[in-house]
Amino acid sequence: MGLISYLQPVHGYDIRKELTSWNVESWANVQPGSIYHALRKMTEEGLLEEVDTERVDNRPARTRYRMTKDGDAEYQSLLRKYWWEYQEPVDPFLAAFAFLPSLPRAEAAGALRARARLLEGWVAAYRDAGDDWAASKPAHVSWQLELTTLRCEVEARWCHDVAGRIEAGEGDHFSERPDASPEEWRKAIREQFGEPVDEDE
Repeated sequence: MGLISYLQPVHGYDIRKELTSWNVESWANVQPGSIYHALRKMTEEGLLEEVDTERVDNRPARTRYRMTKDGDAEYQSLLRKYWWEYQEPVDPFLAAFAFLPSLPRAEAAGALRARARLLEGWVAAYRDAGDDWAASKPAHVSWQLELTTLRCEVEARWCHDVAGRIEAGEGDHFSERPDASPEEWRKAIREQFGEPVDEDE
């Protein structure tokens, strides 16, 4: 919605092109198809309205959109909501890490060190291209990349640290206790996460 407010009237292709120039794939999961779906959905909800449809040469027709008064109010509300609150990022790695005991100790440590190298490679690439890349972007966009880079640096250090703890013998791994009963593992899980909550109660 923010880009629509900047560029309106605008069609989905230009939104996608602009987001790509902002390197949006590094901080948001935005697929091309999701842009057009979101435009249609917001139009149905009365947050956007169609302005016109244009066709260039033999390319598919493109519909341009602009925000309605309700859309602008929703955008301003969401903008301030996400500025003033913190939400845990959704990362599949965290879900996988919750089942760390399923991996053999050596594999878990190796995977963490490999993840650290991936993160360090990403950081190095953006550090190398940083000044040239930032020169063509608004200042706040380069600040956003700086935040992403710092997070990756911290996570890489954490990966190395935890890998070292695993190698030192800390933590539990199923492969080291093949005779452990299901009850023992349930107890270990409860100690880690607490008792499950029955939502029907």
